[in-house]
Amino acid sequence: MASTQSAPKSLRIVVIGAGMAGILAATRLLEAGKHEFVVYEKADRVGGTWRENTYPGLTCDVPAHAYTYSFAPNPEWSSYLSPGAEIQRYFESVAEKYALDKFMQFGQEVTRCEWKNGRWELETAKGLKDTADVVIAATGVLHHPSTPDIPGLDTFAGACFHSAQWDHSVALDGKRVGIIGSGSTGVQIVSALAGRASKVIHIQRTPQWIMPTPNDPYTEEQKAAFRANPALIDEIRYNEAYTSAVRRFTEAIIDPDSSQMHEIEAIVQKNLEDSIKDPVLREKLRPNYRAACKRLIYSSDYYQKVQRPDVEVAIGGIKQIEPNGVRMADGSLQEVDVLVLATGFHADRFVRPMRLIGRDGADIDSRWSPSPSAYLGITVPGFPNFFMINGPTGPVGNFSLIDIAERQWGYIEHLLAALESGEARSVELKEETLRAYDERRIAAARKTIFGSGCNSWYLDATGVPASWPWSYDAFAEQTAKPRDEDYVCAA
Repeated sequence: MASTQSAPKSLRIVVIGAGMAGILAATRLLEAGKHEFVVYEKADRVGGTWRENTYPGLTCDVPAHAYTYSFAPNPEWSSYLSPGAEIQRYFESVAEKYALDKFMQFGQEVTRCEWKNGRWELETAKGLKDTADVVIAATGVLHHPSTPDIPGLDTFAGACFHSAQWDHSVALDGKRVGIIGSGSTGVQIVSALAGRASKVIHIQRTPQWIMPTPNDPYTEEQKAAFRANPALIDEIRYNEAYTSAVRRFTEAIIDPDSSQMHEIEAIVQKNLEDSIKDPVLREKLRPNYRAACKRLIYSSDYYQKVQRPDVEVAIGGIKQIEPNGVRMADGSLQEVDVLVLATGFHADRFVRPMRLIGRDGADIDSRWSPSPSAYLGITVPGFPNFFMINGPTGPVGNFSLIDIAERQWGYIEHLLAALESGEARSVELKEETLRAYDERRIAAARKTIFGSGCNSWYLDATGVPASWPWSYDAFAEQTAKPRDEDYVCAA
């Protein structure tokens, strides 16, 4: 897709979503200054998952200076791992710095996007209609809360809500609070409410391996140094300890028998053994699957908090919800006043429920049945000039999705170049490219630690791990520039 010397063409580009990825796309498009664009956002402000999630204890498990745009360093992070409210303010500050509000239309949920006569036609829930040469789907991964189908859930007499729909009007001090779910969210909420609620009961079907992670606050002197010398931020963002940890993790994922995987297992096992003094509680909290089969949980204090007298851990299945609590499969009743569902999201939705219709009537629901896939998490055959950021099969391990998004955006810019040069009116992934990619990906995914025998949100409807199954460096290399032979450019 080498560009020609013809006069550049200005494109009309629609970006869907104003979370992390949408802000990235808008900022890059604004900086390029080549195209007309608009960002449609279903909510009333930017932020995505950090806007939606406001639960107590919310913290990003990626170091703050790594979970930051490369072009917008933030010397004001309060700690090594940043709390959710700070991340939301950071994204708002970036949008304000670049005056992105003039390009954004809030309260406009795109419900239909259809390829007709060489352009995309879009419609929102409010009836707004638009056309575009290119659509960028920055709709995120974890934004459709998953409510468990537990008998009797509607009979609970107290307040009950999903962690992503936190009801801040509900008083928690002095109450008995039950938290269902053992992922990062459940662990963070338990740590935050221990000592605040009269009793915290962590109800979990399976315990998790916990990676010990210090979360030291940055001093005012450190922040002043960051302001004076941004290179100090890069030293944290790109330091050997962090980058080597990322590579260790990705290598461990690829080869469950590797020394890197054994190192991770040794760390989390030692954390459990050294932290939990009561042997009964220790065994209750010991997972029966290998470390990293589920997404690793990073915490500086969970094991300490669950040993408090006002915290209880209930391991096992749930039989039903009753008006005054949770009836476990073993017959015991966990009496609670407030019930929090830290039960995750529908991780396979991506652009849906938007109706996406591509070339020759191709429908994304049919295309993604039984499970979604996109080449490098970016593009799908049959959907010309439609590109995703953090789409299906992209990396979603314990590292910065901002970094992944920036690499994907760089790849997308190359595809846009073929359109803006006038070389082509449309760019579309070849069917055989995705087919070959999926064959390699599925074979590799089955051999990763994610496929080693546990149930997690990483698995698709067929039981295959849906995440990138190769190294971080391989992703960086493959997203550096598109290969001409992977695409069809139509004039």
